[in-house]
Amino acid sequence: MSDKNPFGIAITPGKLRSKPKDSSPGTVARSDEAAEKHGFVDRAPKKRRGRKPSPRTGQVHAKVMPEIARDIAAEARFRGVQQGVVIEEAWALYKAKHDV
Repeated sequence: MSDKNPFGIAITPGKLRSKPKDSSPGTVARSDEAAEKHGFVDRAPKKRRGRKPSPRTGQVHAKVMPEIARDIAAEARFRGVQQGVVIEEAWALYKAKHDV
């Protein structure tokens, strides 16, 4: 402590030293075994929870006029597919027509 500030902490490089932690497989195994004996268990999830990732990662949220949105929704409902499938097929037709 410094004499000027009784609540201050003197941090000098000579007094604070970090010690390397032993992370060898044997040490880790022993500490895990001791932790299990005392009731500590690994709470990390074993596998990824939730929905599976979609193969369609490029999401497009197109803002269209209300009547076009109703038409797309009706066509998708009629065919029993998602609205994105209708948009994908419309884009494929556009590309075929314009040689894109």
